[in-house]
Amino acid sequence: MSGVSIRIMAAIALWATCAVVAPAAPASGFDAFVARLRPDAAARGVSASTFDRAFAGMTPDGAVLALTHKQAEFSIPIWTYLRSAVSARRVAAGRTTYARLKPWFDKAERAYGVDPSAILGVWGLETDFGGFTGDKDVVRSLATLAYARWRGSLFRDELLDALVILQRGEATRTQMRGSWAGAMGQTQFMPSSFLKYAVDFDGRGRRDIWTDDADAIGSTANYLAKHGWVRGMRWGYEVLLPASMLVPGVDLGGSGGFAAFAAKGVRRADGGALPRSGDARLLLPAGAKGPAFLVTANFDAIRTYNKSISYSLGVATLGDRVLGRPGIAHSWPTGEKRLTKAQATALQSGLKRLGFDPGKIDGFIGLDARAAIRAYQARHGLLADGEPSLALLARVRSGG
Repeated sequence: MSGVSIRIMAAIALWATCAVVAPAAPASGFDAFVARLRPDAAARGVSASTFDRAFAGMTPDGAVLALTHKQAEFSIPIWTYLRSAVSARRVAAGRTTYARLKPWFDKAERAYGVDPSAILGVWGLETDFGGFTGDKDVVRSLATLAYARWRGSLFRDELLDALVILQRGEATRTQMRGSWAGAMGQTQFMPSSFLKYAVDFDGRGRRDIWTDDADAIGSTANYLAKHGWVRGMRWGYEVLLPASMLVPGVDLGGSGGFAAFAAKGVRRADGGALPRSGDARLLLPAGAKGPAFLVTANFDAIRTYNKSISYSLGVATLGDRVLGRPGIAHSWPTGEKRLTKAQATALQSGLKRLGFDPGKIDGFIGLDARAAIRAYQARHGLLADGEPSLALLARVRSGG
């Protein structure tokens, strides 16, 4: 899913951090790693012949290890990411796809309650609506990442699940091509997600997320539904905040009912009415100087595909644009200088030292880090919008 996705889909929403990867070890070490997999594969019903065919002549893929350091949705400004993710060309391609396959999107909405916009957004960001589903040997990629122990045992488990798919005959080794991180098919399912959530949506007798559009649509809808999508609810709305909220010391990351936000003077940027019921939370992905959103549980369902705020907002806004809904109206603060990864790491460390929990210290400012920043800002009488800055870093470093 997107840069790196589904788990990427149920794992690579996952992908909120880049890790330092050990250099590839000698082939003999890799062979020993493969040999240690055999008992666990057998316990999952993988035959000796399937196992041996899968690993015959295999060596680690050095290019895969290099790609662990490149995740666009975490490393570039959100406005740059969204400009590419929600391009006019991609919106037009999405509209063509939707028109061609509307009956299947309608069926998925009836069956799972998932708005077609979310499926279209995922499909567009993951593979450009099937334009490029990946050219890596999924089994080799997973074996490489598992051998390097990138992200612990995650990819070892995914590798074993890939062997189960081969054993069951649900895909051939040739079909199992995908991203460098092992995501496969039109909407980039990891093997574990395929086994749990893929569906034979058109009743042809097999679950085909590679070449069957209907199965890709149904499987993605099933995934999102199983991860908390609420029928009849939007992912969220761009909103305008009243001046009364933009004062020092007020935590701008609050949550509550739509009615409560409306009572405070929050209104939709497109002039429409906020829902009268339901809960939401305020999201300021670029601080108070950028666009503001009220997001719902459905935004969180999208984030299970990929934890990046940029990715999730890309899915949400791409899907909206494809269905003719308005795009983001407020301009982004493109002139603001962003922290480097080293500076972001220093900010996280400083916050933790001062008693504010930023989550994992990894140089990526996600929701946990933003919550810690807001708590720090509120305590010190600052505008608590959760936005990292050089001035904030200097203040935290000074212990103030």
